[in-house]
Amino acid sequence: MAIKILSVDDELDLEVLLTQYFRRKIRKGEYEFAFAHNGLEALKLLLEQPDFDIILSDINMPEMDGLTLLTKINEMRNPALKCIMVSAYGDMENIRTAMNRGAFDFATKPIDMEDLERTIEKAVEQIAFIKEAQKEHNQLEAIQYDLNVARDIQQSILPKQFPPFPQYSQFDIYATMNAAKSVGGDFYDFFLIDDNHLGFTIADVSDKGIPAAIFMAISRTVIRATALRQLSPATVLEQSNELLCKESVNNMFVTVFYAILNIYTGEVSFCNGGHNRPVYIRQDGEVSMLPLTGSMALGVMADAVYQEKTIRLNPGDSLFLYTDGISEAMDKHDNPYGNDRLMDVCRSMKKMSSKEMVEIMTNSVCEFVDGALQSDDMTMLAIVYKDNTAV
Repeated sequence: MAIKILSVDDELDLEVLLTQYFRRKIRKGEYEFAFAHNGLEALKLLLEQPDFDIILSDINMPEMDGLTLLTKINEMRNPALKCIMVSAYGDMENIRTAMNRGAFDFATKPIDMEDLERTIEKAVEQIAFIKEAQKEHNQLEAIQYDLNVARDIQQSILPKQFPPFPQYSQFDIYATMNAAKSVGGDFYDFFLIDDNHLGFTIADVSDKGIPAAIFMAISRTVIRATALRQLSPATVLEQSNELLCKESVNNMFVTVFYAILNIYTGEVSFCNGGHNRPVYIRQDGEVSMLPLTGSMALGVMADAVYQEKTIRLNPGDSLFLYTDGISEAMDKHDNPYGNDRLMDVCRSMKKMSSKEMVEIMTNSVCEFVDGALQSDDMTMLAIVYKDNTAV
């Protein structure tokens, strides 16, 4: 694409000189010249054709001089438009003013055409660099826009209405997901399986960013669709694993904890597919981690066998679920938050609402990392079992 040069000079001889000297580049389509005879004409041309690359302007002209034109050009805020100012030899005051106002370079009359050619070539190099930078900036903006849309879509598929089931007073549930990047691989979910049972899950995809977000959406859809068939936790993960093994790309997998709460008895059956062990917080303040069920992450191996276990929650008991973005959060010295600190915070959670539980853990982790860069998604889900006689 030709470099478009606008020459602004009230001396008509310069037009002939430029077209003659640069005739080969003009003929090859490398340079394209346009001419104006004062600043007003030049400004009109610039408004009509905003794609000029270089302005070669005399300083001393009638109607609108070169310095005023330079000021108007600066107002256009086009960093890829370069101005080369021309003035009489010895007119250093105006030349200095032009340079202070942002002129790229200058030439003195009578113009040394070889020197001017080098100056133009130098300007062309900078213009190419700036245009490439602008192109990359625009591409990054487009990518960021797409990521923002992806983040909004991802957030939209996670339950965000709390309390989600106001018709049930037997339990209190709350959850959050904070991605390390624009989008993440963690997710939580909960849903009524029937009038008596609540399903809830938390999961963590092995990767980060866009690939993890896509696999997260697939995993969440597969697990929910399978769970709504009123299957046991072990069967849900077993069947979900078979489906995800077929969808897994680049050896991605997802760790999952899935449980079913009997709303009226407090019984919780659960299966842990390679996920962090949730914390069982009794109403008297005693805390412990739920036992493992000996089951592997989903998407690793087809035909894997999954087991489940059962506990019974008493009124006031609660469960705190989390991903390793919590327990492995790092401070500025690369020290991990750790399970011991997590358990200590959980001991202070007795008799709290589910939202209070999530908030106190969030505050504790934020205080610990003290502004260190978040390296992993952070997701939490808390559920408090209330009076099992409530209606």
